[in-house]
Amino acid sequence: MRLLLTSDTHVPARARRLPDELLAAIAGADVVFHAGDWVDEATLDLFEARARRLIGVFGNNDGPALRARLPEVAYAELGGLRFGVVHETGPAQGRERRCAEHFPDLDVLVFGHSHIPWDTTAQGGPRLLNPGSPTDRRRQPYCTYVTAAVSRGRLTQVELHRLPPRT
Repeated sequence: MRLLLTSDTHVPARARRLPDELLAAIAGADVVFHAGDWVDEATLDLFEARARRLIGVFGNNDGPALRARLPEVAYAELGGLRFGVVHETGPAQGRERRCAEHFPDLDVLVFGHSHIPWDTTAQGGPRLLNPGSPTDRRRQPYCTYVTAAVSRGRLTQVELHRLPPRT
């Protein structure tokens, strides 16, 4: 099962459109995770139209219309792994401990908000994955997203993709 993880698309606030590479990757994934900060409903509509299965949440920059369509936290079991998605997990310091306490039954937690890619495993808790942002790199050298696979009850092939600079 092929997964695509993204967050913080911020269209049209930070970019006019999504990168072509990300759109192609959405079409090639079995499941797409979006960890919030869509900003407009048209982006959610685009993901819903292109993704085979979309698991998304709202973020702090998402208004009432998006909040009416998306949960704050989403859960799914895929290939024997328990996934959760949330936008914000708080400051980097203490993140693993907080997530292990708040999400003890998960294998993988996908989160966003910081625009900073993150891949750690909380002691006694889930693997924590932040795909960064495909449109707003903030203090990072690249805009990013993540792909992964679920095989035989394991998360495999986790890969951070760097996007080319916008022109």
